[in-house]
Amino acid sequence: MVAMARDVLAVAPETAAVDDGVGMLVKKKGTASARSWILIDANVNETVMDIDKYAIMHRVQIHARDLRILDPLLSYPSTILGRERAIVLNLEHIKAIITAEEVLLRDPSDDNVIPVVEELRRRLPVVNANHAEFGGQHDVETGEEDESPFEFRALEVFLEAICSFHAARTTELETDAYPALDELTSKISSRNLDRVRKLKSAMTRLTARVQKVRDELERLLDDDDDMADLYLSRKLSSASPVSGSGAASWFLGSPTIGSKISRASRASVMTVHGDENDVEELEMLLEAYFMQIDGTLNKLTSLREYIDDTEDYINIQLDNHRNQLIQLELFLSSGTVCMSIYALVTGIFGMNIPYTWNDDHGYMFKWVVILSGVFSAVIFLLIVFYARFKGLVGS
Repeated sequence: MVAMARDVLAVAPETAAVDDGVGMLVKKKGTASARSWILIDANVNETVMDIDKYAIMHRVQIHARDLRILDPLLSYPSTILGRERAIVLNLEHIKAIITAEEVLLRDPSDDNVIPVVEELRRRLPVVNANHAEFGGQHDVETGEEDESPFEFRALEVFLEAICSFHAARTTELETDAYPALDELTSKISSRNLDRVRKLKSAMTRLTARVQKVRDELERLLDDDDDMADLYLSRKLSSASPVSGSGAASWFLGSPTIGSKISRASRASVMTVHGDENDVEELEMLLEAYFMQIDGTLNKLTSLREYIDDTEDYINIQLDNHRNQLIQLELFLSSGTVCMSIYALVTGIFGMNIPYTWNDDHGYMFKWVVILSGVFSAVIFLLIVFYARFKGLVGS
């Protein structure tokens, strides 16, 4: 079992300056506020630190623009950058820097990051590390052939974590969305419509996040040079010996450059002996998680299509209701026209104007009423039959 040492290196918000280029932290007022990080090396030794960006830039030798994508106050899409000595990784809540021998992970106390830290503790140790003490050279090579470089093991943990995170969110969304959509089709109400609207908004946001992760993996898979930049152990083992001034440790217990080169060389046996442009191992790793995130995106696409189909069905229902209302309005308008004819006759005979044929013709009253009613009814029926003949109303 590998012993895990957990140290805490706390630097006040005003202590962020680096002294004499050797990684010592000294107090200096007026600098940026500190941020919480956890450092885990190949032996799963953990160090929780509150440090600022300048100390990190000195530690892993990256530029400020690369570190800026890890700032939680700034909105950057999912990104995996390969640099000379580090991999800068921003996968939503997972913001990390991977080197050939250690991992720097931001905000280790975050609820979404805690499972990632636990997985790093479990996956980073080399299973066959003790083979070198008991076997010969053949045993050492056999044991090392079964392991991946340190940076790939860490990268795999992060990719698996973000893919599992999105898969879980997608499953939760599907669990809520499908019953809500079915309920909406059976009963169209303001409550159901508002519920589906919120679910659709959540699906749109989740789809955009999953799409960004997928696009980043696809970008890496399409460019062999970008994948080659992620082989930190290969670059470290093939580099010339480093002078003592550049190998100063950052804090007590940090491994030296000599031990880094030694372990990195053993961790990249398979890649050092091959072509430096051979990226097959990383390509298979990225393809596996690309397929997983692509499957999650397909689920979201299917859910979107189901929502679109439901919307089309609802619109068809609403159109049918509108058509029924239009038919009712047609009948009412036709009846109003016919009754207006009846009212016209009534108005004519009801005028208070003296005329001769109004006298001694009382027996005509009932016939005028009957004939006017029959005539109005016939006109109404003719309008209805004409509307049915032209297909303006249903059968």
